[in-house]
Amino acid sequence: MIIRVMYPDYRYDYVDAQALDRLIAAGGITKFLRPSQQEWVYVDRGPIRGAGGRYSGPERRQAG
Repeated sequence: MIIRVMYPDYRYDYVDAQALDRLIAAGGITKFLRPSQQEWVYVDRGPIRGAGGRYSGPERRQAG
């Protein structure tokens, strides 16, 4: 998936999901366009990607 981002110097670019993760972790972008909702997410303000939490309940996904 290709995602639109804005850098701190106001330049725009398109990056893949792995690059987005790296840019967020490094503080290299100001915001990115969330494709599912067609809205900008400010990295310092909005909910962004997470590594997920630990789940101790039963496995509900099927292998296959």
